[in-house]
Amino acid sequence: MPQSVFTVPDDSQTELDALYHISRLVSDTEDAHEALRLILDEVMRVLPSTSASIALVNPDTRRLQIEVVHGLPEDTRGLELPPGRGVTGWVALHGKPLVIPDVHADTRYYKLKDSVRSEMAVPMLLDGLVVGVVNVDSEQPAAFGEPGLKILTLLTSEATKVVGRLWLINQLRIKARQLESLIATGQTLVSKLELEAVLDTAARQALSLMPCRLCAIFLLNADGASLRLAALAGHDGGPAAHAENLALADSVLGSVIRHKKQVEVPSVAHTEEHHFTQLVASAGLVSLLVTPILVGDRAIGVLNVYTDRSHRFNNDERRIFSTLANLCAVAAQNAELYTRVFASEESLRKNERLTTLGLLAAEIAHEIRNPLTVITLLLDTLDLRFPEGDVRQQDVTIIREKLSQMGETVERVLGFSKSGTALQSRWPLGTVIEETVRLLRLKVEQSRVGVHFHPPARPLLVDAHKSQLQQVLLNLMLNSLQAMPQGGRIDIELREETKDNVRLATVTVRDTGPGVPPALGARVFESFLTARQDGTGLGLAICKRILRDHRGDIELVETPPGSGATFRFWLPCAGG
Repeated sequence: MPQSVFTVPDDSQTELDALYHISRLVSDTEDAHEALRLILDEVMRVLPSTSASIALVNPDTRRLQIEVVHGLPEDTRGLELPPGRGVTGWVALHGKPLVIPDVHADTRYYKLKDSVRSEMAVPMLLDGLVVGVVNVDSEQPAAFGEPGLKILTLLTSEATKVVGRLWLINQLRIKARQLESLIATGQTLVSKLELEAVLDTAARQALSLMPCRLCAIFLLNADGASLRLAALAGHDGGPAAHAENLALADSVLGSVIRHKKQVEVPSVAHTEEHHFTQLVASAGLVSLLVTPILVGDRAIGVLNVYTDRSHRFNNDERRIFSTLANLCAVAAQNAELYTRVFASEESLRKNERLTTLGLLAAEIAHEIRNPLTVITLLLDTLDLRFPEGDVRQQDVTIIREKLSQMGETVERVLGFSKSGTALQSRWPLGTVIEETVRLLRLKVEQSRVGVHFHPPARPLLVDAHKSQLQQVLLNLMLNSLQAMPQGGRIDIELREETKDNVRLATVTVRDTGPGVPPALGARVFESFLTARQDGTGLGLAICKRILRDHRGDIELVETPPGSGATFRFWLPCAGG
């Protein structure tokens, strides 16, 4: 090797200054690219070079990309080199430093500048992996030797540590933003009541978690064999403009549904089976991550994120989108349950009206039966007999037939209104209460009301119609929720009592609302009595009728004004 023109100074103060300046970059700047530029300035200040560059390994493509240059043509910045190409590529591939005394005599040299005669390159090693390469060039042959290589290796090592710490700080910031975004997304999703709004919000939030070009959510159709596009973010028009209905067997999305595992597609356009054919081309979509939306062990759809550049999704990104998919599943369940609760409430109101109609019909039939009986008896005592052929005799016969027909109708109405005790079964009352509370869970959360059930030490069994008991509990709890629009608390206590040698299961429902107005307290169980404009006045009357049909009863417990409403009802325990 020709004699190097570089000599190590007797005083290594310049080298120490460079190391100090490089190590301070963590506190001087938060921009990794700016730090690379400053590092290159220090390298050129210490070493006799006319040009220099730093190239980093792209984690997605595994190719070297020149990030910063000094003394090289401007179009050199951003140039990509495959591993092994040029001196830089050779160093990155082998992870070893390299000195080239004469680049014209070395086949590994990749010409970036005509005047370069010698080159030196050192790999940037972070945790044993090559993350980049630092190059210095000179227009003099044999400008670098072993002393220069040692200095560049030392500076590169310190520079790699600095850049690594800046990368780590940047990653922590990104993860913090992603966590904040996930929390905000979760809070937003649980507040949505309609499935369409839930999925649309989730798709838009996905784009804020990482630089994705597009997000699409597909849901499994009722046939279980195809998927439909339910939400689309990142492109104009939404689902309606890009209607998709994919058979599971015709798309990679189907395998995600079947196996319930994430699948990454490096290049959507080059797969044999893909969707959004026109959109993939027009939007330049490249990479895809498909995440299953799971409810329990059942996949109900997929969450797709697309990039417009080649990208390898790392484990953190996979976990982020798995979390988002889980939030989608929970929010979708909540939306469905909200719909069911509101439908149940509406059904309950309809049942109340039907029950009231039955009560009215029974009362009217009862009131009709007595005078009808009197009319029939009086008609018989009149002993109305007319000569044969007299039309009045025919009129009497018709009157008797119609009175008999009316009596039969009345008896049918009264018979229909009776409860069929044969349909009763034996139930643990605590379980019935827990199931009812669970049914209203989402409405309770929406109303910001805490429900606390205090069960007894041992189960209490009752013979009853389960659905009718739940109707009683639903009426009481819904009344409490409507009385506390700003939130509050409901306490439900179940305990065993003995009255007149009869074991009773007693339930107390207590809320923190304004309570029942004193003027209504004595009449609260009367039909059509209500203090609400939207109320029917039937709920408590129905509760009382149901409980009396079960050999029980209900009462309003007197409480101080403003201390809430307390209702207590009881049923005989099964077996006495």
